[in-house]
Amino acid sequence: MAIQSHPRSQLNPAFNNPLRFSLMATLAGVHDITFRQAREYLETTDPTLSKHSSALEELGLVNVKKSFVGKKPQTSLSLTREGRQAWNAHLTALRTIAEGPDSLPDDA
Repeated sequence: MAIQSHPRSQLNPAFNNPLRFSLMATLAGVHDITFRQAREYLETTDPTLSKHSSALEELGLVNVKKSFVGKKPQTSLSLTREGRQAWNAHLTALRTIAEGPDSLPDDA
């Protein structure tokens, strides 16, 4: 009988932080979002959102795009292709864990 690892081994550690998890979930539901919109929706502060979005950007999971609207700077956030794949894999692992095992090993 082949031993399979528990689905928790498929969870992405980058999403362990509740704000990062929430940011990824938010970005998965939109094409992109302004930094201000994300901050307000996630009910967090500029420095906290900046820290976590930068960490996810360094991992290649989130795009942080800086531009101007007129003369006003604007930052927008979106998932990278790799970020979307990582998020979907993370959700699959969570669903597998939540659904429970099809069978448990027999006691010896």
